[in-house]
Amino acid sequence: MNAARIQAGAQTAPTEAVESHASKLTNRQRFRNACRCQPNDRPPVWLMRQAGRALPEYRKLKETYTFVQLVQHPELAVEVTLQPVRRFGFDAAILFSDILVIPEALGQSYHFKETGGVQMDFAVQSRADIEKLSVEQVCEKLSYVDQALRILRRELGEQTALIGFSGSPWTLATFMMEGASVPKYSRALALFREDPKTYYALAEKLTAAVTAYLQMQSAAGVDALQIFDSHGGHLTPSEFQEASGRWMRDIVSAIRTPPSATPIIVFSLGTHGNWPDLVGTGANVIGVDWQTSLADARKHVPDAIGLQGNLAPAWLSDATPEVVARETKAVLDAMRGRSGHLFNLGHGLTPGAKLDNIAALVETVRAFK
Repeated sequence: MNAARIQAGAQTAPTEAVESHASKLTNRQRFRNACRCQPNDRPPVWLMRQAGRALPEYRKLKETYTFVQLVQHPELAVEVTLQPVRRFGFDAAILFSDILVIPEALGQSYHFKETGGVQMDFAVQSRADIEKLSVEQVCEKLSYVDQALRILRRELGEQTALIGFSGSPWTLATFMMEGASVPKYSRALALFREDPKTYYALAEKLTAAVTAYLQMQSAAGVDALQIFDSHGGHLTPSEFQEASGRWMRDIVSAIRTPPSATPIIVFSLGTHGNWPDLVGTGANVIGVDWQTSLADARKHVPDAIGLQGNLAPAWLSDATPEVVARETKAVLDAMRGRSGHLFNLGHGLTPGAKLDNIAALVETVRAFK
């Protein structure tokens, strides 16, 4: 890939992407402080899915490259990762990638259908299918991620934090067993309920793969790692620990040895009420979805654990900048006085998010005192 071609469609950093007030903290330091619940001048801000579909410069690239090409070519992934940082000056960049790189590295390739959604080459439907999945070469097959992260670390320097990520074993299992994006993810849940030993065999492989993958990202110099448990809400509270929580706990335990290692953020969508299980993962930060009260989260999560969230993504597509600023301030006020708040959405940025609304969000967080 030609770097000049990539840069041709890049957005030049506007002056408003620079902090309007002097600060002794860099964006990277602010983010790292929040992950460890240390004092800050304000909460850091980044948005899930900030890199990609809401940005015109990303859409320009998509006229030439497929999503999978953007993910698998390091210089392209770097460019897409940097686009929102250039435009909005976020405190952290999150690698442009996909949770389905893990199934692919295990032997289950994927692509995106022209009509939308994911299609995998086959669905994992039996113990025999699980036995065919190979963990041994996961990091080797995902070396393009390692390359992209190392380039990003150099590009971002000391100014901006870098986040790596993976899907949780449970969420990956739900995709792998359906073999595609579907309206209702039911096969993994049925397997867990009817044949837990076979589900555990799949979860064990996925836990080993995710652990190795995140350790590789940690070695590449990321400032934090997020585990996306996007389908955790499909489980009842009594099922959550055995199907999802315990496997994330094992991953966090492996990554956080020694305790000074890379901080971990766990985001489990739709699982409010499972506070003991989420705290029990050992994560440094717990992501809170927009359906959950931050005031409630503060009651259940110890002060030594950070909280991330949780503006409703719909405000960015359906409201005005003035309303976004008001709602952003409400989230900030709800967390006032608590160290370890990372401002984010309560889920990912949607394709319809308006650029003026994103700018209003970022400016409101920057101005918060």
